[in-house]
Amino acid sequence: MTGRSDARQTDRDVDQELFDRLQRAAFGYFLEHANSENGLIADTSLPGVPSSIAATGFGLSCYPVGVERGWMSRQDAAARTVATLRFFAGSRQGRATDATGYKGFYYHFLDMATGQRAWRSELSLIDSALLMAGMLVAAAYFDRDDPIEKEIRSCAAALYARMNWAWATHGGKSFRLGWKPHGGFLPYRWEAYSEAIILYVLALASPSYPVGRESYEAFCDKYEWMTFGERPFLYAGPLFIHLFSHAWIDFRGIRDAAIAVKDMDYFDNTRRAIALQRDYASDNPGAFAGYGRDLWGLTSCDGPLRPRRLLDGRRQAFSGYAARGVPLGPDDGTIAPWAPLACLPFEPQAALAATRHVISRYPGVLRDGRFLGSFNPSIPGKTPEGWLNLRSVGLDQGLLVMMIENHRTGLIWNLMRRSPIIRRGLRQAGFSGGWL
Repeated sequence: MTGRSDARQTDRDVDQELFDRLQRAAFGYFLEHANSENGLIADTSLPGVPSSIAATGFGLSCYPVGVERGWMSRQDAAARTVATLRFFAGSRQGRATDATGYKGFYYHFLDMATGQRAWRSELSLIDSALLMAGMLVAAAYFDRDDPIEKEIRSCAAALYARMNWAWATHGGKSFRLGWKPHGGFLPYRWEAYSEAIILYVLALASPSYPVGRESYEAFCDKYEWMTFGERPFLYAGPLFIHLFSHAWIDFRGIRDAAIAVKDMDYFDNTRRAIALQRDYASDNPGAFAGYGRDLWGLTSCDGPLRPRRLLDGRRQAFSGYAARGVPLGPDDGTIAPWAPLACLPFEPQAALAATRHVISRYPGVLRDGRFLGSFNPSIPGKTPEGWLNLRSVGLDQGLLVMMIENHRTGLIWNLMRRSPIIRRGLRQAGFSGGWL
């Protein structure tokens, strides 16, 4: 018995070492690719790229993890956080094409130095929501009675209050995806299962411009259900959709009307999405190199740009960035090596097995200890990775930091459980049970 116990303890110690190494490397992204003056976080690790407001939201969520892990001081984390909130509070709002935002929302990409709109990007509803989610994490974590932490809380509350959610429905019930200064609202809406649950939760709880439950119901009315292993599965192809809102909200045991009728919750659904990814990779209908129970992770990511010959001689079309997913595709053999580790709170053994496999078999997916965005081992190359995306992505790194921590301590989930905004928004959406 003692020998088995010692072996299990040794395995746990090895796991913790791996978590420490990969989580800290991911956290380092937000120190290395940030503008310390305005708090903006770069979209990717490539030189000269603009800030992504969603990556900035992930960064705000990761600073408390860094403090709790001893990777930065609370004072440094608070200073970075308050700089970010001060920038958004003072940034230019309006219809001008070089503004930072409008109606309390922000453009998807901002110039790292000036904070002005970059790449002619859209005013993004979902990315603004992810930014605000990070601000709410900061407001929940920095709870001390000192001037900086009090300013973080008051500034986050003011920024949240000015988001005009009702405007963004634009004559309908559900939200438009975004808006542009010259073209107006984008033609599509946030309907059907996606990463946008957190968007609706925030909008429903607004103290100033709330939407009603009918908006969330319009989102849920377009859900697409499938059957997987004789069990219901709420379909969304790319894996990240099953993870993003979960990074902030603990869906274990809480249900809305749309999911309750299937006698499951959204956490269960993500576990089924992971099982479907593994089964799909094992079946490997596209006959791509490397796929198997321990090599999976089809999600939205960059890929090769032009048609190429694969290792087996087939000619494969590629389209660069794509929302790769299962079981309906698209699938061109491109894998996100970080994705299994982001599934750690849902399926720890599967996540660890896949992470160990990809690091061992394809060591080039790590650069300075940090996961790169994607690779395609079906393409001939000088290394086993084949085609390799040479940049790290802020969203990926933030998701890793948060999900590893949620598995280890539940830090982000526990902070958001205490948030009156998250609790109110979930109840307004019709969630009940569990910790609510």
